[in-house]
Amino acid sequence: MKRLLTGLFAATMLTMPALAQDDYQPAVIYDLGGKFDKSFNEAAYNGAQKFADETGVEFRDFELQNDSQREQALRRFADDENNPIVMAGFAWASVLEKVAPDYPDTHFVVIDTVVEQPNVGSIVFKEAEGSYIVGVLAAMASKSKTVGFIGGMDVPLIRKFGCGFVGGAKAGGATKVLYTMTGDTPSAWNDPTKGGEIARSQFDQGSDVVYHAAGGTGIGVLQAAADAGKLGIGVDSNQNGLHPGKVLTSMVKGVDTAVYDALKTGQAGEFKTGVTNLGLKEGGVSYALDENNAALITDEMKVKAEEIQAQIVSGELVVHDYMTDNKCPYQD
Repeated sequence: MKRLLTGLFAATMLTMPALAQDDYQPAVIYDLGGKFDKSFNEAAYNGAQKFADETGVEFRDFELQNDSQREQALRRFADDENNPIVMAGFAWASVLEKVAPDYPDTHFVVIDTVVEQPNVGSIVFKEAEGSYIVGVLAAMASKSKTVGFIGGMDVPLIRKFGCGFVGGAKAGGATKVLYTMTGDTPSAWNDPTKGGEIARSQFDQGSDVVYHAAGGTGIGVLQAAADAGKLGIGVDSNQNGLHPGKVLTSMVKGVDTAVYDALKTGQAGEFKTGVTNLGLKEGGVSYALDENNAALITDEMKVKAEEIQAQIVSGELVVHDYMTDNKCPYQD
């Protein structure tokens, strides 16, 4: 992840004097699902906490309970002169478009969406690339050659994960890919019971490896897989350790590094505006390999994953981005 900020696209730098520790007051606002969701929000928290541990600079943070709190929380931090303010999640887009112009001297960072304002830095990821890699691994690990995807809220961003996974799974030899979204409201991010139910339904249809992109709901997916003697695949954070030996791998996004670097560069007076787009080439996405899943990833699988990753990085293989046309050419 050290190469994270090399993946700049249409990004510019606003230079200001470096701030003294006492004058620097960053803040982080998480998306729905809770700060400690073992996934996306927790990655954002970990990045901010790493910054605090290294610098001694404290940060303020807030956990949303519902969508109606977004604007109020954002304005409260801006009124309190917190700067920069980091928001985790695509659902911040409309609120930030409204609020950012009212605070031209405040720097905002939003993750997983793009807001075109002069005082906003937007960080997005090429999730389809990382999902393609774990799709290949899922297919190679599957005995039935039927694998599954479970998304959280049915939005284009999550279908971006799913589309990449389908493409990779088929390239890896899967003959069938089951595909289920949890729901169409924000509650879809935090329903582990339903996640488990969907996973068991996919197992009943023959799947033996399931990948989730469902936030807190995915905790139920991974639990169901472990209980059924199947394999789960984690997302955003490295979730291999939640069920050692039962999580094939995790599609890791550098949300923690993105937050850490945003706070670090902000303190140095080098705030970045515009869009930063991070994929395999930039170290923004990857698959997790550690002691918890080492026995599950064979040498053949490693070689294949590295081969495909090299093709993507070189441009030889272009993974379709669902966000470009809201279509997935890999699905039947």
